[in-house]
Amino acid sequence: MHPNNAHKNGYPMDKLCKRHPALKAFITPAKSGQPSIDFANPAAVKALNTALLAYYYNMTYWDIPAGYLCPPVPGRADYLHGIADLLQADAANKAPRASGSEVKGLDIGVGANAIYPILGSQLFGWQFVGSDIDKKSIENCQTIIQRNPPLSSLFSVRHQPNKACIFSGIIHEDDYFSFTMCNPPFHKSASDANKGSVKKVANLSRHKNKRANNKGRLRLSSKPPLNFEGQSNELWCDGGELAFIQTMIKESVVVKSQVGWFTCLVSKSAHLKAINTSLNYYNAAEIKTLNMGQGQKQSRFVAWRF
Repeated sequence: MHPNNAHKNGYPMDKLCKRHPALKAFITPAKSGQPSIDFANPAAVKALNTALLAYYYNMTYWDIPAGYLCPPVPGRADYLHGIADLLQADAANKAPRASGSEVKGLDIGVGANAIYPILGSQLFGWQFVGSDIDKKSIENCQTIIQRNPPLSSLFSVRHQPNKACIFSGIIHEDDYFSFTMCNPPFHKSASDANKGSVKKVANLSRHKNKRANNKGRLRLSSKPPLNFEGQSNELWCDGGELAFIQTMIKESVVVKSQVGWFTCLVSKSAHLKAINTSLNYYNAAEIKTLNMGQGQKQSRFVAWRF
């Protein structure tokens, strides 16, 4: 995890419960004996997120509609810290609009949870625009903004009416963004998304049962409850992650003078070769891959500019 990530040493559960008392009902002992939660329980994960956003990020209200993604906060913070490193390097080299109050980010696919604008605005004081094709997500973001005064001057949302477009219709003629960011749909179909969710929940249940069984034998239920919910636009698109990112790269050429860094999460390292090929084809001046890690999970984001 990034050395500046406030979550790198775990969760201060006592303090979190004081800030959000509803979390207390979900506290269970981990293998270490330290208080934790069942990460396969969606209500527990939502309660933990609410507590983290209140304790670390000044949110007096946060909620998401049923069936929408509830993202893990530490990993999302890591992505923002990686972007901050890019901007800090530019500021050291006196690049324009790379630091201070002029920093403005565009979150493609902001979702109903608004996690990146919340974290980025409160960690760094950055301004954000969040875009989404889903009107219910936009409405929920607006509610979050209205009920949290710290967000009112730093975060706004724009609806993308054309599902085939990413930047077109969102980046206006007079806009300049220090960076764009995106957590793209990973899967190629609803079926693939469901298989991935079942696998993740099974892994969580396996680890939970290892902790619960003193003899180390696994006790897995055949149908673990799904924790990884999400709307179709959050989880999958035609062609999956690679096709989405390649479309983003193609569109980035059109708005290259209006963005400092384009960035996007890449869940599968096998996609990096094709992504770099596309970026070289469109004559990106600089390409970076920044690795991130949370526990045993390894992730990364790719960044490019013209």
